[in-house]
Amino acid sequence: MTENLTKEIRTVVDSLEDKKGTDISVLDLSKVSDITDCFVICSGSNRSQIQALADGVEEALGRKGLLHKGIEGYDTANWILIDYGEFVVHIFDKDSRDMYDLERIWSDAGKVEI
Repeated sequence: MTENLTKEIRTVVDSLEDKKGTDISVLDLSKVSDITDCFVICSGSNRSQIQALADGVEEALGRKGLLHKGIEGYDTANWILIDYGEFVVHIFDKDSRDMYDLERIWSDAGKVEI
């Protein structure tokens, strides 16, 4: 990962931690996918918290001048996906995270310590 991308991911992780997101995971997809370079995956405990986590990420990155390319799932908030191009933020409730299990699907991607 580039230094700039690492700083952006650090901003995302800090924002998620500030809003009490749990089980935060960062996957480096740069060698296994052309879709994006990185996934940031996080869990929230309920709809309101999941939306607050997404809002926090948008606000923190927005202060740095970075706007998302798209967001999905905000209204239902069982899985919110925020696409920033170089990286994608996934915020799940427990049931959805267990069902989609992105860490297993992308098991050939390396985990990143941020």
